[in-house]
Amino acid sequence: MRQVLGATWITLAMLAPAGLAGAQAPVIHYNKDYVEEAMAPPAFDINDKMAVLSAVLNGLPDKVKVYPTENYFYFYFHYKGIKYAGNLRFDIADRDKGTVYFNYFKDFTNWQRDENGYTADLGAKDGVKLTKVGPLAYDLEFRGKTVRFELNDVGVAKPPAEAVRPNETYIGPVFDESAIRFFLVFDNDRKIFLYLLDETGPVADQFDMSEVSDRITIGIRTGYAFYDDRFARRKILVGVNQWNTSVNNYLDGPFDQLPDNFLKGDILKNAILAATPDRAGQIDRFGNSPDGETRYLIAPYMQYEEQSELGVIADCAAEEKPPVYYSCFSYAGGDEGEQPPAQDDATTNDKNQDGEKPADKPAK
Repeated sequence: MRQVLGATWITLAMLAPAGLAGAQAPVIHYNKDYVEEAMAPPAFDINDKMAVLSAVLNGLPDKVKVYPTENYFYFYFHYKGIKYAGNLRFDIADRDKGTVYFNYFKDFTNWQRDENGYTADLGAKDGVKLTKVGPLAYDLEFRGKTVRFELNDVGVAKPPAEAVRPNETYIGPVFDESAIRFFLVFDNDRKIFLYLLDETGPVADQFDMSEVSDRITIGIRTGYAFYDDRFARRKILVGVNQWNTSVNNYLDGPFDQLPDNFLKGDILKNAILAATPDRAGQIDRFGNSPDGETRYLIAPYMQYEEQSELGVIADCAAEEKPPVYYSCFSYAGGDEGEQPPAQDDATTNDKNQDGEKPADKPAK
């Protein structure tokens, strides 16, 4: 959706994946719009967070859908020729208390990485009113504008029985900002997490066979690499393209869209402690540290640049048998895999070699 705010264009990404709405004509994007957005004079001061928030809300209809399962509503806009990206986050820990997290920054590119963004935790003290109006619906009111944010209710999504092996625990459904859906499972034998492709509905991508194996396919749009499991009817996410993780775009992998709204009790916490017992007493049921500054990283897949790098997965999986076989798909560290390189994410999901990321909200 795009709407003129004074002389500044605000562009909001609100994609309805196939199968979630009726058939409709594709949205056509024109270069003239890109040029005009980049050239438009500013309608607000980029340093004025409340003015930016007002512009974001005024560019929205009265009701919108928040698709990602960690409850981020993403947006981007151009300001003095520079693209800014950001999000509103309805954190499960704070939203019922009336707090919403707001974040925007210069969009990362391969040639620049300015990490000096703008963050705020907003509530009544700032003139921002967040009201719960349903189990997964919140009204956000600011300066006379009210927008209802409907969080994505994917709690009924379940993997087919044949997709989850007897030794695995189903953690919950993941709806990634890439528009790809996953099922997060935990392998109790190997103590590893796996993201399974949700094929119970239309998948918002098309796939090419990889050059390294007829069991590995790669998304033409997303670059996500999946391995067709030899021992169960499912496809396992085994690779995310490094170019996407390096610039923090919508295709950087599902690590930051865990099924927060649909976790039953301590199911995630127990899986994390099974994988890393030394975290006992150091995490809550979401994997957050006691001070809320970090969250346990669940990103077992490889970050690849060239398809040939996926060959090590294909070779391993062709030789091994369960349970060791499933360790071929985990690059989260330990004896069975190597730790992926550290990668930064300016939407407050930075990762480091210790398997942690800052908690999924801007620093206060």
